Amino acid sequence: MKDLISLYEKEEKYVIGLMSGTSLDGVDVALVKINGSGTFTQIKLVGYLEYPFPIGFKEKMLRNSVKETSNVEDISQLNFILPSIYNSAIKQLCADINFDIDDIDLIGSHGQTIHHLPVPTDYFGYSTSSTLQIGDPAVLAKLTGKITVGDYRTGDIALGGEGAPLIPYFDYILFHSHSLNRALLNIGGISNFTILNKNKGMKDVLAFDTGPGNMLIDTLTKLLFKKEYDKDGDYARLGKFNESLFNAFVEKDKFIERFPPKSTGREYYGESFLSDLISKFKNVGNEDWLNTATQFTAYAINKNYEKFVKDETTIDELIISGGGAKNKFLYECLKDRFGNSVELKVIDDIGISSDAKEAICFAVMANETISGNPTNIPRTTGASKPTILGKICLP
Repeated sequence: MKDLISLYEKEEKYVIGLMSGTSLDGVDVALVKINGSGTFTQIKLVGYLEYPFPIGFKEKMLRNSVKETSNVEDISQLNFILPSIYNSAIKQLCADINFDIDDIDLIGSHGQTIHHLPVPTDYFGYSTSSTLQIGDPAVLAKLTGKITVGDYRTGDIALGGEGAPLIPYFDYILFHSHSLNRALLNIGGISNFTILNKNKGMKDVLAFDTGPGNMLIDTLTKLLFKKEYDKDGDYARLGKFNESLFNAFVEKDKFIERFPPKSTGREYYGESFLSDLISKFKNVGNEDWLNTATQFTAYAINKNYEKFVKDETTIDELIISGGGAKNKFLYECLKDRFGNSVELKVIDDIGISSDAKEAICFAVMANETISGNPTNIPRTTGASKPTILGKICLP
């Protein structure tokens, strides 16, 4: 406990942030120097690494993310092997940048979401919602010998929230402007918005999942081209827009029309989302599939803006991060949808790595937990009140 008190009193900390998202590309690990906390937070990225998962790991994780193919023995094992992978990633990063691992003060780990059920249902007479992130932070704390904060979503869900999105707190303290209305768009497996109104404070931040990000595109790329993702959107660019298929996407996707707060994941936009469409549109060319799915992804993002955001906040800037920021065709589709009145930027252009952003976020979130600061925003998640998130695990 003395170490925890000492950490709380420390003004400058070296914090590791870990993120492995719905795309399951591997582990993003960032080392961040953090000064202060709350709106006084100052950060400097010291180093960043994308650490690959073992061969076959992604497929195993995907099978255990859907109820039809999940296995309780696999989930138990994955819960423990993930911290070992995270530990290896931390060691590799420190070796690559010649940083003494003993100088790490704190670790913040999101864990790996394998199921997310934010909408309450009747379960044994109780109104129940739930979420499950594996990669137990207590195991990581023991392996690294460092105080570790993890499992951030459960506290918000316990208070009636969706447990997501969590990034809006980070977005506000780093990107809020008094002169511009900004939207932060993160395109991972799922896309999510953070809306920062120049005239409003943190409690008024609006944020929510908009629908698919890379998930439909990646699934189709693997199915049709045996590739993990559509690099630069090149396959999609070769295709043609299929209006009938696009309309079928729009008709099928009920999540887009849901009012915020809302969040989603692979349980909605996984392979099952595409299966009946693939059967129905067998004659559509492979490139046409990707062109149309990419345009639908851009449509879903813009539709959420038009339906749920624009009347309250007309944005001046749209700042894009996440793996989808590298898809040049998707970027062009978004530019067409939002028009000339909104300036699109990739977050790298303003000095923060789009690849590292989420890992940096969870380093900052860990620092906020240790500092005793609530990091959920009830307007964005639907929770009944602000609360400190994350479990603090001692080494």
